[in-house]
Amino acid sequence: MTKSQEKEATEDAAEAIPVAVQDGSVEEQEDDPAANMQADLERFRDLALRGQADFDNYKKRSAREKEEAIKYANSSLLERLIAIVDNFELGLSAARGEGESSPIFSGMSMVLKQLTDFLADNGLQAIDAEGQKFDPNLHEAIAHESSRDVPEGTVIRQTRRGYRLKDRLLRPSSVVVSSGATK
Repeated sequence: MTKSQEKEATEDAAEAIPVAVQDGSVEEQEDDPAANMQADLERFRDLALRGQADFDNYKKRSAREKEEAIKYANSSLLERLIAIVDNFELGLSAARGEGESSPIFSGMSMVLKQLTDFLADNGLQAIDAEGQKFDPNLHEAIAHESSRDVPEGTVIRQTRRGYRLKDRLLRPSSVVVSSGATK
């Protein structure tokens, strides 16, 4: 035998050597169509299971996003109504100068109550900050003042009321925070 013939014989023998498969059985690498079909079947079954899981996750995420969209659909309308409530409260404090028994004051008080009840029915909650510890998640500090009576980091007064819509912050409270007693 020549060297080239020996090389060809060695290559032919190497192709016929059985290969161990993962489950421990021995089969030939390319010559067994049933094994190839079984491997393809397992691969496609895995792809189908992954696709089904992805689709289930998509359905859950879509349902959650739809639920949130419905829950917070009125947020832009309520934000605009908050500005009206602020101005109405300013008008009410000006009408208080006429006296609390005046018909203008009592009428404005009733309208404000109806408006705030309507907002509360739609999930809007006012944040009362005065006297509370300053929380940057709920409050927006617009000034610091020294105070002997109020401890440092506590809200002295609220200049603009903050609001929550259900569990989300719609607008933070604008507050003046105590910087403690002057030294």
